[in-house]
Amino acid sequence: MARNREVVILLLDVGPSMHGVLLEVKNVCLTLVHKKLVYNRSDEVGIVLFGTKGTCNELAKDIGGYKHVTVIHDIKVVDEGTAQALQNLPLGSAPGDFLDSIVVGLDMVIRKFGITKGKRRLCLITSAQELLRDPPEGTKEDQVDTIADMLKKHNIKMECIIFREPGVHHNDVMEENDRLLHQFRNRSVAKVVQVDNPTSLLGALKTRNVLPVTVFRGDLEVNSNFKIKVWVYKKTAEEKFPTLKKYSDKAPPSDKFASHEVKVDYEYKSVVEPDKVVPPDQRIKGYLYGPQVIPVSNAEWEAVKFKPEKGVKLLGFTDRSSVPRHQFMKDVCLFIPEPGNMKASLAVSAIARAMHQMNKVAIVRCVWRQGQGNVAIGVLTPNISSVNTIQDSFYFNVLPFAEDIREFQFRSFSSLPSSSQPTEEQQEAADNLVKMLDLAPPGREVLKPEFTPNPILERFYSYLDLKSKQPDANVPPLERSLRRITEPDPDVVGQQTQLIQNLSKAFVLKENPKKKKARTQELLAYTGAGDQAKSVEDRVLENTHPSTENVVAIRDSNPVQDFEAMLAKRSSSTWTQKAIGDMQNYIAALLQNSSDGGNYQKALECFASLRKACIIEQEPQEFNQFLTNIYERLKEGDAAKFFQLLSSKNISLINKEEAPDSDVTEEMARSFYLKREKASQ
Repeated sequence: MARNREVVILLLDVGPSMHGVLLEVKNVCLTLVHKKLVYNRSDEVGIVLFGTKGTCNELAKDIGGYKHVTVIHDIKVVDEGTAQALQNLPLGSAPGDFLDSIVVGLDMVIRKFGITKGKRRLCLITSAQELLRDPPEGTKEDQVDTIADMLKKHNIKMECIIFREPGVHHNDVMEENDRLLHQFRNRSVAKVVQVDNPTSLLGALKTRNVLPVTVFRGDLEVNSNFKIKVWVYKKTAEEKFPTLKKYSDKAPPSDKFASHEVKVDYEYKSVVEPDKVVPPDQRIKGYLYGPQVIPVSNAEWEAVKFKPEKGVKLLGFTDRSSVPRHQFMKDVCLFIPEPGNMKASLAVSAIARAMHQMNKVAIVRCVWRQGQGNVAIGVLTPNISSVNTIQDSFYFNVLPFAEDIREFQFRSFSSLPSSSQPTEEQQEAADNLVKMLDLAPPGREVLKPEFTPNPILERFYSYLDLKSKQPDANVPPLERSLRRITEPDPDVVGQQTQLIQNLSKAFVLKENPKKKKARTQELLAYTGAGDQAKSVEDRVLENTHPSTENVVAIRDSNPVQDFEAMLAKRSSSTWTQKAIGDMQNYIAALLQNSSDGGNYQKALECFASLRKACIIEQEPQEFNQFLTNIYERLKEGDAAKFFQLLSSKNISLINKEEAPDSDVTEEMARSFYLKREKASQ
């Protein structure tokens, strides 16, 4: 048996209590088979059903018993026949005995592989609601211990998934079955999980067996005299789409051993001699520096490359509240003490429990490998174990550097006019809507992460299997099980009908008719007096103040309104800069063309609007630079009185309290005009 080959035996309960979720059972098993066809084509799979009307297994033929257990697929290399065996699961009519199915699955592995070692796994899916038969000798607990010893002897792991709907009344039989299954877990041969809905059943089965590999083995350096031996594993990892390679159809159809791979080769030729191919040992990388190309050899790169030493160093402790969860990056790692090292276990446990009691976390600097080019700064969160056989540990999350953080500043409702601000009724309706979208309300959690599969990947593997059989097949409709994940839960929506109706009443949608410019012909058509003359006046007014949607420049009629309309338009990423630049040019023109302060009031309003916009749009440097330049240019002329007016209205530089990106303090902003006057004197 190959070293990396895995053998999986599916033990599926098809008894009466499982009839309602057999579709989900089939889908999760098909996903396992599809993934093995993509990632591990040499893996082997066997399928055993229990709770069937008939009996078909080797143990029943040899020694009798083990009734209502049927082997529908022997242990074989995974292929299309494996998926075909799962397509039509029968509806069993007999009570299912999961202990008999475990023994049959164990016997299948032993019969085929004997005492050879390898990766083997039993996957049990059952409701555990039926009464188990009494063993010929001893008790059921003794039988579980015997099976557990055999599983350990042959290095076979087991996954037990118990499906139990919330409305099912627990009785003595179910409690006994749960106790027996958890006895397997206590013997460290099985993992037991319980789900209460068909959606969670899809994600409960581990479809891929990823071998855990250490990211780091070494010292956790608390200080120069205190080091703890630790191992670091990945706790979570993003599951990505399989790598899709290019396929070549140039191979002859008769060649059964053709790989159909596309290989790409590159040739480097000299500019001076285009026909001459440059060998690898005569090439060197070049980088553009202006119009020139600067060659940099690998030796020079190695000389200047940052090479930190391998290790994990503690930088300090901080309150848990000072490290927000939304700043965690990348995958989660698990720090555990070195196996078999009692001193390391005691040290990790002591620090973890002290941090837990004081509500602290640790900030650490990590370099996982020698010569690694980057350094990770992260946080250690204590993970206190509630089981005596499991040691205390730490969860590690990578923290962002300053340039990794993107904090988007959104315009506040308080900056809008009172007519555009939400009422108390609207605010309450919006708050209730957000609360309704909570997936973890008190006492209940919807779509638990550990039991919810990725619907995109699930559909991808399903459609990939369909395309392999029918190349011209269209994308099928979304399956019922995946619709429960991607679409709103009907039960939740039904319970919140009144809330949704209140939201609709609070926010009434009204059509915003577009105002059309009055044409000259239409204005000339109104030649009467009285009401007709009034209509002409109204149309002229509309023509003077057209719809703000078409504003592309700042005009003299209402520059502040035009400026705000341009900011609100945002038809491209540079529109904000265009609006600010146009307003700056307009203010400069106002001040330069002002006679006896005739334009000062309009320029003051424009200055106030520009300053407010630069604060909201997080562009303090634009305003500060503009104010400084125009003050230096016009302070000695007729516009000196205008800057006195600005000072009296407290319109000065934007400081750090108003915009974090500003490099101006409050004191510098207050003394801006005063210092400039003293400097000029």
